[in-house]
Amino acid sequence: MRLILLGPPGSGKGTQAQRLVKRYGIVQLSTGEMLRAAVAAETPVGLKAKDIMASGGLVPDDVVVGIISDRIDQPDAAAGFILDGFPRTVPQAEALDELLKKKHMKLDAVIELRVNESALIDRVETRAAETRARGEEVRVDDTPEVLTKRLASYRSLTEPLIHYYSERRKLMTVDGMMTIEEVTREIDRILTAVGAAETKASRKKAGPAKRGAQAAKSAKGIKTGARKAGAATASARKSAKSTKATPKARKSAKKSAGKAAKAGKKTGQAGRKGSKPAGKVAKTMPRKGAKKVTKKRAKT
Repeated sequence: MRLILLGPPGSGKGTQAQRLVKRYGIVQLSTGEMLRAAVAAETPVGLKAKDIMASGGLVPDDVVVGIISDRIDQPDAAAGFILDGFPRTVPQAEALDELLKKKHMKLDAVIELRVNESALIDRVETRAAETRARGEEVRVDDTPEVLTKRLASYRSLTEPLIHYYSERRKLMTVDGMMTIEEVTREIDRILTAVGAAETKASRKKAGPAKRGAQAAKSAKGIKTGARKAGAATASARKSAKSTKATPKARKSAKKSAGKAAKAGKKTGQAGRKGSKPAGKVAKTMPRKGAKKVTKKRAKT
């Protein structure tokens, strides 16, 4: 299961991502954490990012994509992943699509948590007031002022991704204003439907190949039957031709030839019902053999 969760700050992406991690046994990939891990591990891409970060610059998309590439190759990401914080822009989404294509992977779904921005601001204001009432310090990034700026950034940079993934039929929208439990149930319903659709598509794709294998097996069986019938007919002809054979032996050979011809006829009929080319072969060989036996027996 490979997913992207979209939604503005405060929409509940982090909470739902953790629930998906537990339910599906996949990993949550945060670009910030991946960058720090790559820098600490001193990977080639990590060292490149370290120099950029040390100078106060923004890490280019190609470097971030390189870090994601290294991360999803690790064993714990084999069952799938949720991308958190990436992509943020359409060019990043295009770069991600190209990366997954090279790795013969694909996204299963992009889930948007749609929320009311004014409700989010009210929620932050209430949370800040409660924090102050307890005598605690409000986090710098958890104020209405900061949230307003982050929402504006989301609308200008990230919101175009909704259209991007919608065009590719990957986008699923969930009402993020529902309770946490309700949002979780709706996401589970969506992913169950996605999984069922993929299973159906895989079976439909495998169907023609399976039918082709069965037809080949049937044709092979018909050919084998035709060869056996022909061999039996030849043996009966040889026995009937023998001048030293007693009347009883000739009678037995005649009976064997009749059975061989009958078996050939049945094989030909089976060929006509199944594979036409094989049927023609089965039909021709035994009858021709039986006819020659009858002709030579009449001379004897």
